[in-house]
Amino acid sequence: MGLFITFEGIEGCGKSTQMALLKGYLAEKKGREVLTVREPGGTLLGEKVRAILLESGQEAPDPWAELFLYEACRAQLVSKVIKPALSAGKVVISDRFFDSTLAYQGFGRGLDRTAIKRLNAIAAEGLVPDITFLLDCRVEEGLERAFSRISSSSGAREDRFEREDIEFHRRVRDGFLKTAKRERRIKVIDACAEISTVHKEICDIIDGVIG
Repeated sequence: MGLFITFEGIEGCGKSTQMALLKGYLAEKKGREVLTVREPGGTLLGEKVRAILLESGQEAPDPWAELFLYEACRAQLVSKVIKPALSAGKVVISDRFFDSTLAYQGFGRGLDRTAIKRLNAIAAEGLVPDITFLLDCRVEEGLERAFSRISSSSGAREDRFEREDIEFHRRVRDGFLKTAKRERRIKVIDACAEISTVHKEICDIIDGVIG
């Protein structure tokens, strides 16, 4: 039986670190086959669009164009990667999914949230995560971590969202937290805690689901 897990949160909340730790835990302690993916990305089409959406120096898309690009990436990822993996009984862990679209393009950009939810459902083919971990931290701390990571990275400079003003990031965080209050699948984790503490809390929740 497949299991779909997503990680959400503002920039610099520690998603990549916790995803890697959880993948190791599921593979080594639970004997599960795990596939990790990311949004935007995860497919040839998605990775090409990712550069447009995230890298510095690219033409800034109109907010609606930005939304449609994210949905196109999601449709490709769900159809070509996520659903086949779940059907094969794998655990799929995704770095972001449609909760990010609602938080960033809905709360952050101010686009119509009802329209976003409809587009999310279409692009995801009705797929909803079994568990979503929302790694929550103060905006200032998250951005400090994010810029530190970007500065030490040798790859493409993916900082277009990090460079948004502080109020944008506060609206995004608020959007995540409001969504979490409505969705039981979303587990809010204090991302300001030690990495090992956050990992243990995530594993405890996973143990309650798969034993």
